[in-house]
Amino acid sequence: MAERYGQRVVVTGGMFFAAVAALVMGIIPALWLFMPLMIVQGLAQSTGWSSLCKNIASFFTVGKRGRAMGFFSTSYAFGGLIAVPFMGWVAYTVFESWRWAFFSGAAVMFVALILFLIFQRNRPEEVGLPGIDEDQCRFDEKYRHRPSGTRAPVPVVKVPAEKFRFRDLLAAARHDSMVLRLGIVYFMIKPARYAILLWGPVMVVDAMPGVDKITAIMVPVTFGLAGVVAPIAIGWLSDTIFKARRVPPSVISLLSLVVALALWQPATSLGSITVIAILLGVVGLTAYAADAMMSGIAAVDFGTSKYAAGATGFINGCGSIGAILGGLLPGLIPGAAVFYIFAGTALIAAIILIPSWNKRPATT
Repeated sequence: MAERYGQRVVVTGGMFFAAVAALVMGIIPALWLFMPLMIVQGLAQSTGWSSLCKNIASFFTVGKRGRAMGFFSTSYAFGGLIAVPFMGWVAYTVFESWRWAFFSGAAVMFVALILFLIFQRNRPEEVGLPGIDEDQCRFDEKYRHRPSGTRAPVPVVKVPAEKFRFRDLLAAARHDSMVLRLGIVYFMIKPARYAILLWGPVMVVDAMPGVDKITAIMVPVTFGLAGVVAPIAIGWLSDTIFKARRVPPSVISLLSLVVALALWQPATSLGSITVIAILLGVVGLTAYAADAMMSGIAAVDFGTSKYAAGATGFINGCGSIGAILGGLLPGLIPGAAVFYIFAGTALIAAIILIPSWNKRPATT
């Protein structure tokens, strides 16, 4: 839909329906009504990532895209860190009603929607800039064609685009085989991140049965904090040290993740909450770094600015299947065994990527 109708339309619709669904979730009287609203939320929120990745791809060339996508990829880690405390504070401290958790979330979404409509543009051509695919040299000029030299928002200019057909949905995978490879790799690494994200406090309690509940909740915060730093770091490294090659930092992150996951059992046997917190931070740093690269930076690069939404949509669809497994497996497999399983899948993912060590996208 983003390829066919544009990011502006798709993301605006997604934000609107996500906000409305959250608002209704705070009003409904029956728990069973949450199910259809959760489906609406899932569909609405899925409009964001692939559409906005295409937006980044349209405005940043390959040489700068790693840093841009790195900062952009902090969004889901940072949002996950602040959303629950903020909504919990509003609901239970300010209004003393769980319904306000949903109302506050809807309010934030509506504010973001207004800002998005004011500032977002689909392509450089809409603000009088040359497209990056046509003239990369001119793209970095500082608006010389504007007498005022301002960077303030300007009205959207309608730019004719090639009509996107539904049969082109998998064009990104056909365009470059790396898109398919990245989808497989992302499927294999996503369970580890979601397992800790959803089961972190339970894992801490299993490792140290005597720990209190507040400590068990707070220790996995190191995992989320590292997730804010990791995308920025790997984006900068891929642009500067590795000269816009995305596979080397991905492989290094995955191999480091393998080591960190394999150390869970020895670390927990020490009985130190500090060691567990540090290790979860290392897992978060390596897992989020690989995640940001696979789902964002590399997906956009190998999809190119033309197929960026299709590539990120395909790769993240594969990852979403892995995320489901990440939510299920810790409840089915006891103890450290699940960490060894995730370490094994991360190792396989690294091995799949190694033959493409020096591979770059054919075009921007």
